[in-house]
Amino acid sequence: MSAGAVGRRGGALSTRRLGVAAAVLDGQLVAGDVVVAGDGSIAAVAASPAGRRGVAVPGFVDVQVNGFAAVDFTHAEPPELRAALAAMARTGVAWCAPTLPTAPPERYGPALAALATVAVTVEQATAEPTTVAAGTRSLGVHLEGPFLNPAKRGAHRQAWLRPAEPAALDALLGHGPVAVLTLAPELPGAGALIERARRRGVVVSLGHSEADAAAAHRAFDAGATMVTHLWNAQVPITARSPSLPGAALARDGVHVGLIADLVHVAADVVRLSLAAAGRRAFVVTDALDLAGLPPGGYERHGRALHSDGVAVRLADGTLAGSATTLDAALRNLVALGLPLPTAVDHVTRSPAAALGRPALGRLAVGGPADAVVLDDALQIESVLLGGRAVR
Repeated sequence: MSAGAVGRRGGALSTRRLGVAAAVLDGQLVAGDVVVAGDGSIAAVAASPAGRRGVAVPGFVDVQVNGFAAVDFTHAEPPELRAALAAMARTGVAWCAPTLPTAPPERYGPALAALATVAVTVEQATAEPTTVAAGTRSLGVHLEGPFLNPAKRGAHRQAWLRPAEPAALDALLGHGPVAVLTLAPELPGAGALIERARRRGVVVSLGHSEADAAAAHRAFDAGATMVTHLWNAQVPITARSPSLPGAALARDGVHVGLIADLVHVAADVVRLSLAAAGRRAFVVTDALDLAGLPPGGYERHGRALHSDGVAVRLADGTLAGSATTLDAALRNLVALGLPLPTAVDHVTRSPAAALGRPALGRLAVGGPADAVVLDDALQIESVLLGGRAVR
């Protein structure tokens, strides 16, 4: 990272430049440098003179990530969580919703308590950007389950799935900070659970579901605003049965997550989804703890897994998650023909909007200097969180 001094106060470096030729600012590629203030905020954008090379983009936002660098969020202690978030930050992720897939009932309490220790509010990051910049910040937990349809459970263990009962939800929400809940809307009692979760400030997402379009629309009417990994573990669209994916793509105000590793969802279906949903579509990794590790065979909690460095499968070939990163997904979107600013939106502003956090995923004067500097091949050159270099 180029870091030339722009101004000094009392002999100390007060601002520095990223040395980039351009930056992505609210969906537009704008020529000029980005200037970072000494307090970790952004002092200026589109500054002259521009740097010689590279482009600055906002720090990424991952709404669905199960682990990283050999750390499984369901089973990690606080020091391990901090290490994983530090490693994730080096891939450009500024904010995430650590995800707990369906787990044994006794595991939720310890897992949510541990994840509560790394949760950071947007207000904290804005007021004190340099003090919370050691790694990717957690906005709160994404509970993917346990209220899922057994017929579409994927890699979730059937024995750990639960009926959609208010007491079970209240117990989960009482353990720690939950930001997102994925459930199957066709389960008996799901509508009441959606309304109950929304009253607690939780974003409700639909997934692992056999819902038809009518059931999906009832869930959206009840307050669900998101769909988890669109197309995966859902009933496909036909001409006379739009099912959950079709209802979500057709309905304004519904945000749809996509695993853009080009394995979970084919390239043409990614293009179709982005064309239909526009900025309502956002990219997730759905990464397991094998992300950041070499390809190969692994064993996790009595299960054999194989990673090819992009996708992770069970021994029978069932997709269990990904080993990809958001910077790789960004490159995939550009390779599919999306302009860079549009692709950047799908990993920054769009996931932030899905979580109801429109201030995130932006390079804005006065906001935290969460920035990723990309070279001409869109490889990461450097990463700043709160103005501090983490890569």
